[in-house]
Amino acid sequence: MNLKNFCVVFLVLSSSFVFSQEGIPVYSDYLSDNLYLVHPAMAGASNANKIRLTARKQWFDVNNAPNLQTLNVNFRSGEKSGLGGIIYKDENGRFSQTGMYLTYAYHLLFSRDRTDLNMLSFGMSAGLIQSNVDLRGLDDPTDPDPMILNRVQKDFYYNVDAGLSYNYLEWYAHVTVKNILPTTRDIFDNNTPIQESNNLRRYIFSLGYLFGIGNTPWSLEPSMLYQVTEETQESNVDANLKVYREFNFGTLWGGLSYRRSLDGAEFSRDGTTVESQQLQYITPFLGVNYKKWLVGYTYSYQSNSVVLSNGGFHQLTLGYDFGKRKERWDCNCPAINSKN
Repeated sequence: MNLKNFCVVFLVLSSSFVFSQEGIPVYSDYLSDNLYLVHPAMAGASNANKIRLTARKQWFDVNNAPNLQTLNVNFRSGEKSGLGGIIYKDENGRFSQTGMYLTYAYHLLFSRDRTDLNMLSFGMSAGLIQSNVDLRGLDDPTDPDPMILNRVQKDFYYNVDAGLSYNYLEWYAHVTVKNILPTTRDIFDNNTPIQESNNLRRYIFSLGYLFGIGNTPWSLEPSMLYQVTEETQESNVDANLKVYREFNFGTLWGGLSYRRSLDGAEFSRDGTTVESQQLQYITPFLGVNYKKWLVGYTYSYQSNSVVLSNGGFHQLTLGYDFGKRKERWDCNCPAINSKN
């Protein structure tokens, strides 16, 4: 591999690695009515129980490209408690992880009655993760290096996420801390010179508002999401606009998301000149709620001059709402109100 190719591969893969190997990576699926996957305080927040299944694949033309599958369920237990669970598998080249999370949330109502939404929620998730690195095939069989192990290194570890969510009529805000506990993944042999920080903490902030357009069946929901990794101080922000259209059969929705890294990655094309670019994703998405079912599709395109592949990032979401409670909030708040 020449220097140019090495720099390009390192740039793209290192940017993906930061956000894909610290628990469940945060992509754009939260825009497909899947907020619990990011914010544990949303477990049981809706007036219906929810199941969500996602499958994401990056760069179909690249071998061992990142891919992710998740399955989660969350529901209300009693008047104020919510429960949830997530299982997932995330693969990124020679690195992979599988894991599960269990969640408890408490919902504190400040409403005057059961229709006027004013709810503060607290949530905590405990996760058990198996992290792997495949070292097979890296060594030269004709001149073996004893420092290179020809096996799959595995390690189990656990961690905790916690957060707050506030839903007031059409307004909402979420704050979540991922990987609170200091944890070192011992997936490299102790004799190798690879050291990993035990600080995997990541902070995620979301804010949004949904408003109707006059007396029409259309609604608009601008929102943003900001995330930062504590150890490296790498951060990015999502600017989103989602549109809803009500029909007799259900709701059609779609929109556009723009993600931009707030810090640049340095690279070289010729081995002498150092350049910098900021990671950018443009993500259109589309979906429909039909009766108790949800189907969504998300496509992300990396808008950078230097990329590993021109292929996109495809993600499908399938959802099902069940066990709807009688109360319905008097607001245009689809994350809380299930209409079917």
